[in-house]
Amino acid sequence: MLKELRIENFAIIDKLELNFGSGLVILTGETGAGKSIILDAVEILIGGRADTSVVRASASRAIVEGTFYLSGNERIAVNNILKAEDLLDDEKYVTLSREVKPEGRSIARVNGRTVNVSLLKTLGAYLIDIHGQSEHLSLLDTRAHLGLLDRYANIDSALSTYRTTYKELITLRSELDKLRRLQRDAEQRVDLLSYQTEEIETVNPKLGEDETLKEERDRLANAEALASHAQEALAVLDEGTPESPAVTDSFGEATQHLATLAKIDASQAEIAERSGVFLENLADLARDLRAYLENIEFSPSRLEDVEERLDSLQSLKRKYGGSLEAVIAYEADASRELESISTASERMDELEQGEKVLLKTLAEQGKKLSDTRKAASEKLSKGIVAELADLRMAAANFAVDFKTLPDKNGLPLGDERISFGDNGFDQVEFMLAPNPGEGLKPLVKVASGGETSRMMLALKNVLARADEVPSLIFDEIDQGIGGRIGMVVGEKLWQLGRQHQVFCVTHLPQLAAFGDQHLQVQKTLENGRTLTSVSPLKKEARLLELAQMLGDVGEGTLRSAHEILQAAQKITKS
Repeated sequence: MLKELRIENFAIIDKLELNFGSGLVILTGETGAGKSIILDAVEILIGGRADTSVVRASASRAIVEGTFYLSGNERIAVNNILKAEDLLDDEKYVTLSREVKPEGRSIARVNGRTVNVSLLKTLGAYLIDIHGQSEHLSLLDTRAHLGLLDRYANIDSALSTYRTTYKELITLRSELDKLRRLQRDAEQRVDLLSYQTEEIETVNPKLGEDETLKEERDRLANAEALASHAQEALAVLDEGTPESPAVTDSFGEATQHLATLAKIDASQAEIAERSGVFLENLADLARDLRAYLENIEFSPSRLEDVEERLDSLQSLKRKYGGSLEAVIAYEADASRELESISTASERMDELEQGEKVLLKTLAEQGKKLSDTRKAASEKLSKGIVAELADLRMAAANFAVDFKTLPDKNGLPLGDERISFGDNGFDQVEFMLAPNPGEGLKPLVKVASGGETSRMMLALKNVLARADEVPSLIFDEIDQGIGGRIGMVVGEKLWQLGRQHQVFCVTHLPQLAAFGDQHLQVQKTLENGRTLTSVSPLKKEARLLELAQMLGDVGEGTLRSAHEILQAAQKITKS
């Protein structure tokens, strides 16, 4: 439950530090004093939209911080989230905070560490359930009805099993649809893929082949020039003329002189040795040039073959990816696709059989869900009718309407095929007959503002045992409810407070009298600035506030307020 709340520079609130107890916490005060602003701060605290307009004029930031005591089933869920995010400090307490800057930046923190706002929303869903005037309208959203019924029916385990099967079916159908599309285009696609793979296989490219062929083409195209230069180099090295001896002959003569020199002067032996090695290298060079010259190929036909091969490879590269590596990869992919198409029929038969099995299983699981919901809906209806009778709607009747929609690809149910989703096949809507003889009609169409508020309260009381959120907030649930039934509403909220921490903003003294904790919200003017303050009320101060809620304070209103308090105390003690 929410133990402490600190608000700073938030709208007309300068600074507030509030401590809350368990049970029913009542907030009262004049219109515009700031009661709903406090609830707005709590909503931002649990991940609500942080509008920059909430920052108090001239303030550098608005801050909301709340400390929650974890005592029920929410402790495990919250602690698991905190452990996963490495934010767990104390298993019994968690502190959330939100900081809003005038320029629009918002900072969220959990236990003092900065986090994403989405984490505040996740944690907040386990900690507080806020029902303001707009939230009351959630009863008028038929999409919310199934979730409310499921919470009451406590079908989490069965629903989880159903959803697992549902995901399997969706995955299977996705693959089946892909294969069916493939099969529709199969004939044309097979022709194309067969042509492409045959074209590539005919050429049969090898990695790096194009570069090797380019080098060979350059040699073939320049064979005459290559031979000429090799012959000239060989002539200089090893043949020579009478006028110009060969390099090897000249250097051989020099080597002989150096050898003789080394015999006379041993210190020059190393020079003579180097000269001999160099002479051997010249001989090797000449021998290699002769071999190269002998292997130079003058073959126009081979050049033509190489050019044709290069053209074929270039054509493949243009069509299939720009490189031989891409061409070879394309052929492999095309071959796999051809194989896939050839085996598609077998795989489709296998998937269609699997689809039938999953549809049958899902239909059985969906039927189980529906039966559980229908049984729970009868108990829920009886409980709500009893609650509405206590809330002076004794003639009202309530029921849950179940419908299914036909779908040729849906679940087999008897002789029909019906539409389904991840929640089953039930289409659920709450029905209400506020007055005798009118018959049940959609709640959306027949509930007035006061009736919607009472429906929400009745539903909350019936769902209280199944609802694990520890703190509930009702912003002016007394809208449309007069003082005549305020005592009954107050008693219901007080009863709800035995299982939850309940916050209620109200203008009804009959309702306020049931509070375990009564807080008065006031608005004052100091130094030209509007300020909101909150004071806990007890004994005489509380009596005076209830009297003011009844009208001008006087002997009559004080006496009425005293009687209201006594009546509330009598009911709660009994």
